[in-house]
Amino acid sequence: MEIVSVPVIVTAVCAIMELLKGVFGCKEKFLRLIPLLSAITGAAMGIIMFFAAPSLIPAENAFMALLVGGASGLASTGAHQVLKQLKCNDENDNEKKL
Repeated sequence: MEIVSVPVIVTAVCAIMELLKGVFGCKEKFLRLIPLLSAITGAAMGIIMFFAAPSLIPAENAFMALLVGGASGLASTGAHQVLKQLKCNDENDNEKKL
């Protein structure tokens, strides 16, 4: 049951970052801050989950919850980039076939 918190944080951080991209647009300065914002948002969510529902996060103390949340936030950015690259490669392959 403890491992459930990581995908929840990853999904929530990804959704929050997409929402922020919609609000701020795709400005270059904002896009550079997305990994940092993801880590901070994930860390905050890890701390909140540690105190709100400690049985759901795999951490023994608040510092570990901070690290798990931060890593989950960064994993959200990495997962988004993997999917973005796969989508881009698929589109390029389709164009080459035509």
